[in-house]
Amino acid sequence: MKKLIALLDGSVYATSVCDHAAWVARRTGAAVELLHVLGRHGVSSETSDLSGNIGLGARTALMDELSELDAQQSKLSQKRGRAILEDARDRLAQAGVTDVALKLRHDDILETIEEFETHGDLIVVGKRGEASDFAKMHLGSNLERIVRSSHKPILVASREFKPIESFLLAFDGGTSAFKAVDHIAASDTCKGLDCHLLTVGKDNPDIRRKIDEASQRLSSAGYNVTPEIVPGEPEAVICETSRKHAVGLLVMGAYGHSRIRNLIIGSTTTEMIRSCMTPVMLFR
Repeated sequence: MKKLIALLDGSVYATSVCDHAAWVARRTGAAVELLHVLGRHGVSSETSDLSGNIGLGARTALMDELSELDAQQSKLSQKRGRAILEDARDRLAQAGVTDVALKLRHDDILETIEEFETHGDLIVVGKRGEASDFAKMHLGSNLERIVRSSHKPILVASREFKPIESFLLAFDGGTSAFKAVDHIAASDTCKGLDCHLLTVGKDNPDIRRKIDEASQRLSSAGYNVTPEIVPGEPEAVICETSRKHAVGLLVMGAYGHSRIRNLIIGSTTTEMIRSCMTPVMLFR
């Protein structure tokens, strides 16, 4: 791994994003690019109806004041963004990671990620954004959009970083699941960690063949693999298995179905991110 991109905002997850990024960087030797996106601001004054009882002179004065206030707000947002990035750099330095670049962008989050991920190998992002304290059961508004649009693996940081000694790879035999297997096998991110390879569903020759193939790929890469096929509902079984083995990381494919299907029957990906207390590494 050459470079990872850590997305930072002012939420309580920012510290955890730094700690997870530092963990990956130390294990892989990757450089870290800290990215804070301000978003697009600037609401036109033409959208407000300021006619009526105020005179033309008052309206002109108000427009000037609003324009000045908007400029001040933009400067404050940039200062705040730089402060967030500098604090994050200091935290990474304390963790022994010094190959760090700071990037402050004023753009749409998805367009920014599309640009930056071309030279990155992994994206690290918090589970929830700055409004997380007010909506603890809801994911960050941008998280699903980021996961669906990105072509790189994404590590969703949990609320607090904890030492990771083993991981659970939720394997359904699909394309994204094999992509996760191949990435883990080739990367140093999880080297040396015990691997629990879990398939949820009925045991049959096809799924047995696929999980055996995945287990062989990981074993050949040096992993100590424990494969398991467990019947039941994916969300419940994955969470229970994670708790049972006290794994520190969940690895899985992401959003294998369309948005419409997910709206109708729900999404295992969304439920896992929301309910699991461990960080989640996603592959599409």
